[in-house]
Amino acid sequence: MFNLMIRLPQLLRASKVNINASFKLSQVLSVDKTVGPASFKLSQVLSVDKTVGPVTQSLVLEIPDLVLTNMKTPGEIVHSARIAFESGRTKSLEFREQQLRNLLKMYEENEQEMLDALKKDLNKSKMEGVLTEVGYLINELKSLISEFKEWAQPEKATRGLPNIMDEALIYKDPYGVVLVIGAWNYPIQLTLIPVSGAIAAGNAVVIKPSEISPASAEFMARTIPKYLDKECYQVMCGGVAETTELLKEKFDYIFFTGNTTVGRIVHAAANKHLTPVTLELGGKSPVYLDDTADIDVATRRILWGKCINAGQTCIAPDYVLCSKQTEAKFVDTARNVLQEWYGKNPKLSPDLCRIVSDNHFKRVSKFLSNGKIVVGGNTDAEERFIEPTILTDVDGADPVMQEEIFGPILPIVNVANVDDAIKFINGREKPLAFYIFSKNKSQVDTLLENTTSGGVCVNDTLMHLTVSSLPFGGVGTSGMGAYHGKYTFDTFVHKKSTLVKTLNKLGESLQSSSQPLTQNTSSLKQVPTDGDFVDNT
Repeated sequence: MFNLMIRLPQLLRASKVNINASFKLSQVLSVDKTVGPASFKLSQVLSVDKTVGPVTQSLVLEIPDLVLTNMKTPGEIVHSARIAFESGRTKSLEFREQQLRNLLKMYEENEQEMLDALKKDLNKSKMEGVLTEVGYLINELKSLISEFKEWAQPEKATRGLPNIMDEALIYKDPYGVVLVIGAWNYPIQLTLIPVSGAIAAGNAVVIKPSEISPASAEFMARTIPKYLDKECYQVMCGGVAETTELLKEKFDYIFFTGNTTVGRIVHAAANKHLTPVTLELGGKSPVYLDDTADIDVATRRILWGKCINAGQTCIAPDYVLCSKQTEAKFVDTARNVLQEWYGKNPKLSPDLCRIVSDNHFKRVSKFLSNGKIVVGGNTDAEERFIEPTILTDVDGADPVMQEEIFGPILPIVNVANVDDAIKFINGREKPLAFYIFSKNKSQVDTLLENTTSGGVCVNDTLMHLTVSSLPFGGVGTSGMGAYHGKYTFDTFVHKKSTLVKTLNKLGESLQSSSQPLTQNTSSLKQVPTDGDFVDNT
């Protein structure tokens, strides 16, 4: 398998495939983000979109009765997973490696079946399925297998003079029984990347695929038990009721990918047991396009990030901030680029995805009444098609600026300068991503130093998440925690501080200088502290 991380940007742009490079769309158990306050019950939130369509057909209709009727209850699943973890076998590095190699074998032996499931759920092309799901999974897992044993070793900590003869270590303990809730947009990859990290860290895992992608959920429920330990790693399929019951159980860690509304509910459920969580959410990711940017390159990269998966990407460029004169150049260039990519009738292009459900189509389509349509604007409700669209004359108070768009509509808000842009961004919730297009390093630095976001990509979009050495995650309402590469392993371990005292005479001599405490407080001034001497070995 080629080096995906190196070649992904070139491959995607060269192929012009409408590919969802985000790996993190901000929806998992619901596709409608217009639900009520976070205090709603999970069943209310998840039951908003019941539309039966090519992608969102009911799980009961799509997943064989075998998977549903033979499924254990959530309590039974968690109980058996906990017994398996407490047996100690998931902690063995040899056991972990064998399970990870079995998972790799599953990927390699079932590549076509995975691609078929992705085609059925999301109409993903073979190239898109390989690049963003199967290929990504294989490359990430191979790297994990080669490095996790080193990551799992106790880490030596620095010591001060009082402890120079002792051992200071940080142990990497698995949390225990982990719940991973996957998402519908990358239904296999977004579920199994965190699962592989949890396995490498020594946990038992309960896996909850998204019911919105039923073919992929069925594939995982049917195939994973053939390759992984059936007690340590269990798949639970189901919809609203099953997920609600599952969240009532006590887990030692929860990893959730989805929208902010459901994220709050997952967080509230975790709080009942003080369970730590990673929440991979979303938000309105802004683009600042200044007058010095290469307008042709910037336009192509902004549109590429926006049009992937019809804009249904959690780190898709959500809106553009620029001056009026830059707006004119951007719009003219965008019109030509979109025609070059998708032809005069984009609806006929094989590279444009469709909106996932009727409810989501209706929600996104309403934004077309905001501002002025200067590019695109055509829709087809029967096909759930929305043409890539650019809006101008948009006000910050318009509905399109009040929630994550999650569709191929790109509004432009005019700002006079970088200070206005900073004020606009900081006046809203912290985004998952921030994109800056500029040749002016001073302005780039000003934006980096005066805004907060989950991540930043300068002079490109989306591509920061392909760098495995960078943590990927949100801040504030765009999420908490991060993963990718070693950060995935670190997410699923508790770092246990450990001091092992040495009982030789020199150690006792050093120790006696600080005890016992007496009324002679002047002697306390002579007690050495950690700051008096640092040893890194």
